[in-house]
Amino acid sequence: MKKGTTKNDEVFQKRLQRHHDELRWLYMELFDNGSMFAELCDNMRQFYLERNKELKARDKKRETDQEWYKQNDMLGMMFYIDNFAGNMKGVESKLDYIEQCNVNYIHLMPFLDTPKGRSDGGYAVSDFRKVQPKLGSMEDLDSLTAACHKKDINVCMDFVMNHTSEDHEWAKKAREGDGEYMSRYFFYDNDKEPAMYERTVPQVFPTTAPGNFTWLEDAGKYVMTTFYPYQWDLNYKNPRVFNEMMYNFLYLANRGIDIIRIDAVPYIWKELNTSCRNLQQVHTIVRMMRMISEIVCPGILLLGEVVMEPEKVTPYFGTVEKPECHMLYNVTTMATTWHTVATRDVRLLKKQLDIVNALPKEYVFLNYLRCHDDIGWGLDYGTLMMDGIDERSHKQYLNDYFQGYAGNSNSRGELYNADPVTGDARFCGTTASMCGVEKAGFEQDEAAMDKAVRFDLMLHAYMFMQSGIPVLYSGDEIGQVNDYTYKEDPDKAADSRYIHRGAMDWKLAENIQDTDTVQGKIFQGLSRLEQIRKTEKVFVSSADTWTIETKDQSVLCIGRYFDGEKMIGLFNFSEYDKTAWIQENDGEYVELISGKKMKLNDIKILAYGFYYFKKK
Repeated sequence: MKKGTTKNDEVFQKRLQRHHDELRWLYMELFDNGSMFAELCDNMRQFYLERNKELKARDKKRETDQEWYKQNDMLGMMFYIDNFAGNMKGVESKLDYIEQCNVNYIHLMPFLDTPKGRSDGGYAVSDFRKVQPKLGSMEDLDSLTAACHKKDINVCMDFVMNHTSEDHEWAKKAREGDGEYMSRYFFYDNDKEPAMYERTVPQVFPTTAPGNFTWLEDAGKYVMTTFYPYQWDLNYKNPRVFNEMMYNFLYLANRGIDIIRIDAVPYIWKELNTSCRNLQQVHTIVRMMRMISEIVCPGILLLGEVVMEPEKVTPYFGTVEKPECHMLYNVTTMATTWHTVATRDVRLLKKQLDIVNALPKEYVFLNYLRCHDDIGWGLDYGTLMMDGIDERSHKQYLNDYFQGYAGNSNSRGELYNADPVTGDARFCGTTASMCGVEKAGFEQDEAAMDKAVRFDLMLHAYMFMQSGIPVLYSGDEIGQVNDYTYKEDPDKAADSRYIHRGAMDWKLAENIQDTDTVQGKIFQGLSRLEQIRKTEKVFVSSADTWTIETKDQSVLCIGRYFDGEKMIGLFNFSEYDKTAWIQENDGEYVELISGKKMKLNDIKILAYGFYYFKKK
C-alpha cells in the first residue's frame, strides 16, 4: 500500500459509510446481486485512490460549501469543440476569450469517439474512454480541464447512458452472437415482443427513425433502438451494464469533469406495457449515481436532460433527504419564451414562470434561449385552448412565424423533422436570426438592425432574471446568424439542426470592443448585464421571484427579492412602444443600465426594450 493511502482510505470509508446502507438497499432492490455490489464498492475505492490531489482539493472545498453553484456568479456557455476552436488544444488557447465573456462554466458538446456519419451529433458513443481523434486525446482533456480549473472555470460534458453506438465493443460482440454481450442490450429473435413494446412506447423520431426496434439482417435479430438504428439501447436490468457505465462515469470524473450531463435520463429503464419513460427505476439509478459521486468525487454536479413539462421534470431533483440531479434544464420556459415572441402575448409565459417560481428554492434550473438542439413546441395547450388556440394550427403558426412567413416576422430558420401527417415539426435557428439580425443584415436596414439587436439583448436580460443558471450558446454573444453551409456536407445535409451549429466566426469576434458593430453592441450589452447579475445579490438562486401584472399583454414584469434588496425587471415583447401600468409605490428606484432614478408608476418602455430597476 502506497504512503498516504491509509489517510485517503479514511476519507473514502467515511463517505462510503454515510451512504452504504441506502446504496446497497437500492442496488439489491434492482439487481439482487451482492457480489456485483461488492465489486462496485471495490472499484469505487480504486477510482477514489486514482483521483489526483488537485481534484480531491476541489472536492473538499465543495463539500464544505454545497451551495457554491447556486450563487449569482455562475454563467455557462455551450459549444462544439471543433466549431469553437478546432480541437481541445484550441479551446485551451481561447480560455482568455471565455473569461472575457464572464463565463465560468463551459459545456463541451459530445467529444467521445463516434463513427463518422452515424454519430447523431456525438450521441452515438463507440468508446467512452477515447476522444474523437480530430478533437484530441484524453491527455488533451486532462490539460484542458486543469487549465480551466486554474481560471476557476467548470467543465461539463455529456454522459450518454441510454445507449451505445452499434460500433461499440459490446455491440460488436453482441452482433456476433456472444450471449454475455447480447444481454447488455435488448435482442429478440422475432417481432413478438418488439410489437408489444410498440403498442405503448411513443416514437422519438417518427419521420427520420420510425419505431423503437431495428432488424439486423446479419445477426437475424431485432434490437431495441429508441433513437436511431445505430444507437442500441442498454439493458439496465443487467447489473454488469450499470457497473461498467458507473466505471466509465468515474473515469471521466477523474479526467477533471465538474458537471456530468446525463443524456436522455427518462429513457434509461425499459419495461413492457409501459411508455418506457420516467419509470421509478430511473430514479433509483440516478439516486445511486448521486451517492456514488458523493462517495468518490463530491465536487461534481449531475445535470439531468429531461425534456418535459415542470411536473414531470421536478421529480428528477429527488427530495431534500434523497437528492438526485443537482440541476435540470428549464425546457418548457425556453419554448414558451419563443411562443411569446411570436404572439406578443406574455400570459402563458407568466403562468409558466409562476409555476417555476413556486417550486422549492433548492431546485436549480439551467435557463437558456437557444442550445444545440431544435425547438419543440411542447407548450401548455390546455391553457391555450381556453383562449381558443388550437394545438395543430398554433404549431403551424409558430413554425411559419419563425421561418419568416407569418405574423410580420423578422425571423429566419428551418424546420426539423416535419411530419406532413400530423403537421408536427420542430424549429432550428440561432437566437440572432430568430430576432431579425440575419434579415436586417441581408437587407442592410440599419433601423431594423438596431431593433433586432435590442430584441436580442432584451431576451437575454429577461433570461438572466429567471431563477437558476443562465447558459449562452456559443456565438450568441456576438449575434452569430444561421449557417447554411451544412447543406454542402453530405454527413450533415439531412439534419437542419446544423443551421445553428455553425463554426465560431473569430473574425467577427474581433469586433467585440467596437460598439459601432453588431458584434460589439451585443457583446458589450451582454457584458453589462452579466456584471449586474454578478454584483447584485438578488440574482442568487434562492431569491424570492415573482411576476407582476402590467395590464399589457405584451409586457412582462418580474420581481426579485433577497436579503433586504429588491429588483424589478420590465420586458417588452412587442415591436411597438408600450406602457407598463405598474404601481410599485414603495419609494424610489434606480435603473441599472442608465443610472436614472425614478418611481415605478406607469413606465413607458421602448419596442423590444427592457429595464432593470433596483429599489434604493
